[in-house]
Amino acid sequence: MSFSIVTAAVVFGLIFPVELPDKTFVATLVLATRYRPLLVWIGVASAFAVQTVVAVALGGVIGQLPRRPVEILAAAMFAIGGVILLRHASRAAQEEAEAEEEFAARAAAPATGLRAIAASFLILFLAEWGDLSQLLTASLTARYDDPLSVGVGAFTALATVSALGAALGKALLRRVSLVMVRRVGGGVCLLLAALTLAEVVRG
Repeated sequence: MSFSIVTAAVVFGLIFPVELPDKTFVATLVLATRYRPLLVWIGVASAFAVQTVVAVALGGVIGQLPRRPVEILAAAMFAIGGVILLRHASRAAQEEAEAEEEFAARAAAPATGLRAIAASFLILFLAEWGDLSQLLTASLTARYDDPLSVGVGAFTALATVSALGAALGKALLRRVSLVMVRRVGGGVCLLLAALTLAEVVRG
């Protein structure tokens, strides 16, 4: 199985701005105030690894279908993701506060060592199912037909976002506008949808 650093870098650049304003980033931030940040990151990154494998496997199955329907489906997924991010951009601050309250309640009990890792893994694992980044990873796998490169790019983006959440937390949120990040992510998704649709028309 070949690996393309270019494909991995492109996927990283697409997943990172989508995941940064996501509730899973907020969950990591909240968990890092309850448990040791390193333990939180290990648990969260492990959950992301499993979710990425699932998304890549799903994308690989979709990629076995006839090419044109796959490209149309991928374009639709990118477009839906872009619209969701843009429509919810103005509510980013409110949703962040709601997510903080939700995950603070889930991580109320103190934990150390393996328990902290397991708690972080479970909370993020459940929160990430059907998440936009997971759907985009599956779509990118189907589009590029390069599961290893897409998987590495997606996981690296998710692990980087979770590391930022665990290490910097609130300090990062004070310096980064979630509204703008969502708009950028939405624009990237719509651009990718347009490019994929153009391929369908040319094909």
